Amino acid sequence: MRKDYIHLKQVINNNMSDFLYQYLLLKRQSFITLNNNKLISRFNEDFGCWGDGQVDNSFCLYGDAVFDLLLTKVKPVMERETKCKLIETYSYARVYHKGNELKKHKDRESCKISTTMNLGGDPWEIHLELKNKKTKSFELNPGDMLIYKGDKFVHWREPFEGNVCGQVFLHYNDAKDLTNKFDGRAHLGLPKNIRIE
Repeated sequence: MRKDYIHLKQVINNNMSDFLYQYLLLKRQSFITLNNNKLISRFNEDFGCWGDGQVDNSFCLYGDAVFDLLLTKVKPVMERETKCKLIETYSYARVYHKGNELKKHKDRESCKISTTMNLGGDPWEIHLELKNKKTKSFELNPGDMLIYKGDKFVHWREPFEGNVCGQVFLHYNDAKDLTNKFDGRAHLGLPKNIRIE
């Protein structure tokens, strides 16, 4: 990827972004119901989790089959825009709430080329610190996405002033390096702690 970032509009249409946003909200409600009724262990993240060390008080969902499928469907766009042959690593979705903050960070090795896609809710800017230490800010509409090198550039979001916002993060690596293919899973759609030899 030669550019530091690529901002794309309407990668998916409004109907699809709304479908995925409503799906994510339903997954959140299902997690809350299962958790409140003690039907799942607090250590079981197969249905999602509440807070993940980066953002407290938010619903987080790793490697969901629907979002991992989106990862494969968006890959041709990612390859065209980045001019790189890519391999999928994992998807990750969050429902943010008023007051949430995404602290400044870089992503791990499985996130060499990443995108954040707005699915719906209230707008919330993402900020990138570029090579020259200048900050570039982006406000994404539903269906828009920002491509960036997640492991190279510091990125963050200031405290959220809206009520709710749904985002999905799609992560890829260079296809020549299979070290983090599917983030170590046997295939997409599996929870992160499932390893099949």
